[in-house]
Amino acid sequence: MKIMTCPLNGPRNISEFVYGGQVKAMPDNQNVSDAEWAHYVFYEKNDIGIVLEWWMHGPSSYWFIAERHNATDEIIRTYPADELFKQRVDFVANEGES
Repeated sequence: MKIMTCPLNGPRNISEFVYGGQVKAMPDNQNVSDAEWAHYVFYEKNDIGIVLEWWMHGPSSYWFIAERHNATDEIIRTYPADELFKQRVDFVANEGES
C-alpha cells in the first residue's frame, strides 16, 4: 500500500488523493491569448527528475503541493500551498463578459 502524507490530515492511503497537475507559473489572465492559455492548461514538462505537483486529499478537499521524483515515484515531501504562494489570484471578467 502506498502512503502519501497530507499536510493537514497526516499519512493516508494514496487512493484518497487526486492529482491536479504540475505547479507552474500562470500567465497574466488579462493579457493571455487563447493559444497561450491552452498551452498552460494542457501541456506539462516531461523531464525526468523532481517535479512540483498539485494534489488534493479527496475526503477533506484540501489542496497542497508535493515534491515527487517522476521516474522513481518517490514522494520527497508535501507541504501547504502557502509556503510557495503568498498572494491570492482573483480572476476578473473582461468587459462584455458575464
